Amino acid sequence: MFEERQAGQEQFRSLLRTVVGQAFSAAGYDLDERPLQWAGGKYRFVKSFSSCRFGLIDFQVLVYSDTMWSAGAPSRFTAQLTRSPDRAGKACKAAGYATRSLSRLVVADFGVGILPSADHWWSYRDAGTLGRALAEAGRLTVGYGMPWLAGELEPRSD
Repeated sequence: MFEERQAGQEQFRSLLRTVVGQAFSAAGYDLDERPLQWAGGKYRFVKSFSSCRFGLIDFQVLVYSDTMWSAGAPSRFTAQLTRSPDRAGKACKAAGYATRSLSRLVVADFGVGILPSADHWWSYRDAGTLGRALAEAGRLTVGYGMPWLAGELEPRSD
């Protein structure tokens, strides 16, 4: 069972790189080479800003079935965005530190009703649905997440 779950996580990482890797790389975000975190289903893209802070984009995948493309429960993933003075993204009270899920940022903060809820997890059952889910999350990350991480786009405070 462990080996099958690891295989599912590796397949997720491969599709993650294929679907969003080039766009993220073009924006200056690199996938952290952290096999221990990958084994737990966490994949982090990092960018260093000139203002001595970092932008972090974390994808957390939960592979539920024995094999990635079985007829069992759908697997799912979420994306977390963090602005931090620390490359590891540790929670702190330092100026400039902030963290939000991508879905919360888009739905609750920016008021864009493109996702079902602010606590949305993208689910998938096969390579096709995973590719489409990653493409949607990638577009939202490029359109809202990256500008927010850079401090270029902030939600209106009414």
